Amino acid sequence: MIIQNAIVCDVSGERKVDVRVENGVITEIATHLNDGKVLDAKGFYLLPSLVDTNIRLQDSTLNAKNIKTISDEAILGGIGHIILNPDSTPAIDNEIVLEYAQNALGDLKGAKVDLMLNSLKEDATLSDIAILLKKGVVAPFMSTIAKNDTAIKIAEYAKMNKVTLFCKAEDNSLISSGVMLDGDISSQLGLAGIPDLSEVLHVSRMIEIARHFKIKILFKSIASPRSISLINKAKKDGVEVTCEVSVHHLLKSDQECIDFNTTAKLDPPLATHSDMLLLIDALKNSQIDCLTTLHQPSSPLNKEVAFYDAAYGCEAISVALPLYFTKLVSNGIISFSKLIELCVSNPAKSIGLEKGRIDTGQKAELVLFNPNTTQIINNVQSLYNGEILHGEVSTIKGL
Repeated sequence: MIIQNAIVCDVSGERKVDVRVENGVITEIATHLNDGKVLDAKGFYLLPSLVDTNIRLQDSTLNAKNIKTISDEAILGGIGHIILNPDSTPAIDNEIVLEYAQNALGDLKGAKVDLMLNSLKEDATLSDIAILLKKGVVAPFMSTIAKNDTAIKIAEYAKMNKVTLFCKAEDNSLISSGVMLDGDISSQLGLAGIPDLSEVLHVSRMIEIARHFKIKILFKSIASPRSISLINKAKKDGVEVTCEVSVHHLLKSDQECIDFNTTAKLDPPLATHSDMLLLIDALKNSQIDCLTTLHQPSSPLNKEVAFYDAAYGCEAISVALPLYFTKLVSNGIISFSKLIELCVSNPAKSIGLEKGRIDTGQKAELVLFNPNTTQIINNVQSLYNGEILHGEVSTIKGL
């Protein structure tokens, strides 16, 4: 198949060329290719499919049905590869659960699904990290509720196995009673708040662990500009730490929680409006390494309740690429090629893969994106419900 007349965009930029795909591999890139089956993609972008390393299943319940659903929804949003969070029910912290989850991965028709391991068991003891890594998980995950001695052991495993440690920075004593960011809005609503110091304290702590053990850490779903500042200072010192931010924390603030809107109850909580603007500045200044949809769907039973009792999370995976394009690219905040770096190249690199370029010899992990269409979001579990998004992902049949 020859994909003709599309604007080819990857981390190197945009160009108008034709792309030949044979047996799922890119075999030729040139102008005026026409000897074969031709797909005319005039007006479309041809992009590497996105990678998202921070995805949860429905109600965080690990089963084959939920894995299939998330795989199918991801491909609709232009995401071709997702990594499931391991602190599910049951948690991926032992061989039995890992095998149970892996059995559900074989027949997927949508996005590729990989698994990470939960380094901490429910009783805060270590899981069998080395064994689970050998059996196919792509990264260890830890919450900084782990005590120092445990965190150090996890760091040693990451160093020994030469993998990136996925780290959620949070303080158990500060998050236990809070349900949103501590600030004016939480006071106005009479809701217990979580101070952003909960995150900042543990980012600082884990930077020093990364520095000492010379390991790679990807800080997951960072919400505080101060954390990003600390991470980037550490980068300049040669410490191999990177940060991921959700698209929601760039576009929405804790003001969304007014009227006890449970869709805006996220983990980590949405920042203040002023901090949201600082996060956008950090994005513009290339201080953020990865973006995520932070997709965490919940059944109405767990969401349509009082704010304090509601589950965390919102839905975004099925409209990921239109959302990124509308809110970040069309608005001139970042370029399309920068988006590919943030949503393909860097997330893939965190699990030891090289993606983000459209070149000969590579697997045709591609999506066609039509920027000229619009859609109105009709999803009560979306923070963008009722908003207009530009663009639509098209499936390329025959690859």
